[in-house]
Amino acid sequence: ADGTTTSSASGTARRVSDDRSFAGSLGWTVLGAVIPGLGLVRGGRRIVGSLLIAAWVVVVGGLAGLAVTNRKLLLSYAVDPVILRSAAIALLVIAVVWVFSVGATHLVLRPSRPTWGQRAAGAGVVGVLSFLVAAPLAVGANFAVTTADGLAVFGQTSTTTPTVDAVDPWKDKDRLNVLILGGDSGTGRDIKLGIRPDSVSVLSVDTHTGAVSMFNLPRQTSKMPFPADSKLHKYFPNGFYDGSNPLNQEYALNAMYNNLPRLVPKNVLGNASSLSTDAMKLSVGEALGLKLDYYVLVNMDGFKDIINAIGGITVNVNDRVPIGGKNRNGANPEVEPTDWIEIGPNQHLNGREALWFARGRYHTTDYKRMARQRCVINAVIQQADPGTILTKYQSLISAATKTINTDVPPTLLPALADLALDMKGKPIRSILLNQDVGFKTWDPDWNMVHKLVKKTLAEANKSATSAPTPSASASPTGSSTATPSSTASPTSTPTATSTATSTAKEKSANLNDECAYHPSK
Repeated sequence: ADGTTTSSASGTARRVSDDRSFAGSLGWTVLGAVIPGLGLVRGGRRIVGSLLIAAWVVVVGGLAGLAVTNRKLLLSYAVDPVILRSAAIALLVIAVVWVFSVGATHLVLRPSRPTWGQRAAGAGVVGVLSFLVAAPLAVGANFAVTTADGLAVFGQTSTTTPTVDAVDPWKDKDRLNVLILGGDSGTGRDIKLGIRPDSVSVLSVDTHTGAVSMFNLPRQTSKMPFPADSKLHKYFPNGFYDGSNPLNQEYALNAMYNNLPRLVPKNVLGNASSLSTDAMKLSVGEALGLKLDYYVLVNMDGFKDIINAIGGITVNVNDRVPIGGKNRNGANPEVEPTDWIEIGPNQHLNGREALWFARGRYHTTDYKRMARQRCVINAVIQQADPGTILTKYQSLISAATKTINTDVPPTLLPALADLALDMKGKPIRSILLNQDVGFKTWDPDWNMVHKLVKKTLAEANKSATSAPTPSASASPTGSSTATPSSTASPTSTPTATSTATSTAKEKSANLNDECAYHPSK
């Protein structure tokens, strides 16, 4: 009589769903999209609904628990290619099940005889909720696959990498030393010449304070030494040298990568992915008096893609920098540059411009080019914005896989990310090894270099512990903005704080000052 039940031919009673409000069904559909299975339980599908709720609690609760209690383990999963690809499949499966749950919830709870308007409205709500549920999971799956592919550049086999504690890599390690090689193997270079590092730098970071030091060796340096206990020392007891002519560029530092493997047994250092990089790590480390832990080899022609992926860099240009052009070389005539990067403060460079800013050679010296390369590295470290990196993540990973090669193990990436945050905003101390400090590329005094390096490391620690906050120190002289953001342009002139602390006794330079705008310097 009240319309809530009817009698079938067999006499059994069943509930009529028309008494369920359409608005209520939409509300439960939304709740079912937030917690999958909740609406199904409400609609009488208790077993399926309870299983979905339990799965949701286990996954979300488990991830939240790991994030709180064992973040390092969670991060280690994030750099395991197998786990990442498995996670991508799992996310897609979850997306399908979740979308199905949303649709099924609405069908179970809506009135049995909905109007066409209700059908259309319900389909629209289910469609929007399905998109809101599935899109983030699909993006996450793509993110996981992209990351797994990008991890291929890491962990090249090396005989010179340290043994580290995966849980606490810096527990017994006070300093991280990384060799950065800019490989000049691209456009316009004879393939027979192979790779010759156009840039050889070492980034040294105090793992406790984040203090950063950087050292550049001129590419034409001869007599590069090897540790006395290295097997390479037996072949080159006087350094990488032909024994008679220190100006022989086939035995210069930048020729070591390509030429040394031809002069020694293939497995002289063991079974490494690259004898060239292992040899350069040993040699450059011995030259500086540091033990180098890892290397990063960057193909300079692909470098522009990395710069574009992080949104470009802003630098001060103190001399006109050529784009293209070649100096006269023997019978080869001089070639005029196609364009120039003009003098000016706070110049924002895209990838192509940043590449030429770092490598331009026409009518300039190697030492000026090295100074510009230091400013590029300084700009990348100081200006790379995490938000931009996330939004350009795929293009950055794509560029990295084509451009970078390294023996850094993937398991170290979480610790390196934390260390990078400590480095950001810290002034980088650097020293340019040239004749001004008594360095001769044809006859280097390595004992003197060791002393300069130790002095620079000490000055970097002092600067890091006394440095002002980035917002205070990044304000350019005469700027109308009192507190620029962390991605602001470099200072137009040396900061008052760093200038005040610089004295004649200091051997190294603050790169914020060296890379400031001083065209008349």
